[in-house]
Amino acid sequence: MRFVPVRRRTVWLWLLTAIVLGAVSWVVWQKRQPPRDDAALSPQARLGHAVFHDRSLSASGQQSCATCHVEEHGHASARGIEHGGTQMQATGERNTPSLRYLWRNSSFHFDEEGKPNGGFFWDGRADTLAAQAAEPFLNPAEMANADKASVVAKLSRANYAREFERVYGAHIWQQPEQAFAAMTQALASYQTEDPAFHRFDSLFDQVTQGKASFNPAQERGWALFKDPEKGNCMACHTAEPAANGSPPLFTDNSYDNLGVPLPVHLRSQGQRHDNDAGLCAQVHVRERADAKNYCGAFKVPSLRNVALRRAFFHNASLQQLREVVAFYATRDTDPQRWYGVNKALNDVKPAYRANVNRDEAPYGQKPGEQPRLNEQDIDDLVAFLHTLTDADLAARAASLAGSTAVANAAVHAAAPVAIPKVVTSR
Repeated sequence: MRFVPVRRRTVWLWLLTAIVLGAVSWVVWQKRQPPRDDAALSPQARLGHAVFHDRSLSASGQQSCATCHVEEHGHASARGIEHGGTQMQATGERNTPSLRYLWRNSSFHFDEEGKPNGGFFWDGRADTLAAQAAEPFLNPAEMANADKASVVAKLSRANYAREFERVYGAHIWQQPEQAFAAMTQALASYQTEDPAFHRFDSLFDQVTQGKASFNPAQERGWALFKDPEKGNCMACHTAEPAANGSPPLFTDNSYDNLGVPLPVHLRSQGQRHDNDAGLCAQVHVRERADAKNYCGAFKVPSLRNVALRRAFFHNASLQQLREVVAFYATRDTDPQRWYGVNKALNDVKPAYRANVNRDEAPYGQKPGEQPRLNEQDIDDLVAFLHTLTDADLAARAASLAGSTAVANAAVHAAAPVAIPKVVTSR
């Protein structure tokens, strides 16, 4: 987390100010936006839509972008795990992230404070939406094409190939590099122009516009979310409108090492530590003299639609949202619960432990001490996080109530929930 101290104030005053400022910012921002009409998409974006849903562009013929980034799940995985490869047999190491709310993300850089920020994927290695879109087509654990020319050959046989020629020229197929780049740019245009990728119509958005109000649990959760001595979530998941007045993304696009536990299946197989180096291994960082300081750090994701996630953290080590909030609250006070032994950060590679965030709330306590968040606080925070679900997904989020109840029971009993095998690298 990257915490900037915030002056304490009463919850009611803060909420009233946020509603007024949010409503004004929303009105200003909305006036700048184009009509929300799919027919208004550019020819490039319409091609991007076709590419996004085309399974024939994979080596297996069974996988498209939409296979792993399902619209009904907020353009994230429907299962929390994904298969890939030439025969859908391959496995990977990282959880599949959502594609919503990425279009305002910057390329990877070190900010004015010297801290890493921006970039795409968990380790920030891609600098643009187009660069991010390119990788799955060639990743052996995903769409598994041999090279760009293989992708372009499939693209030239698609039922929208004529439209592709009309937009990019009749001779585009004789230029595989340019054709591949055009395809990835079309995908970027689709994710930028289609309002489904950045709706900003959740209950939270309605509250900030003065069109709705939180129930008591959500209101308490919102207060905890902001409280620097309790949840302190806003330290990384910023909730202020952007400079152009657009609503908050609930991420500052920074990086953090949280000391997350190993997936249960890896621990049961005898693996002792999470060996994923994260940020320090990517191209922008690995040659730096201080690269080791970033090992084990991963990008802070947006919390929008977080209630629909089926797996959390870069290694998909937890499956339920309440478990995630409980981990934040009790990582340091009850390590046995998360690491299987009463030793803090036991699953973290020893060389990476010095990089783990221990200074900011809700961290920084010792085993056996009282957590900063109690069980009611955790429930209230989860209730607030549900208000960040886009309107088109709210019914689906509500349908998860049964599985959430199971998770709640497991957490109250301090019993870790079993997690699935991770099969997608991102």
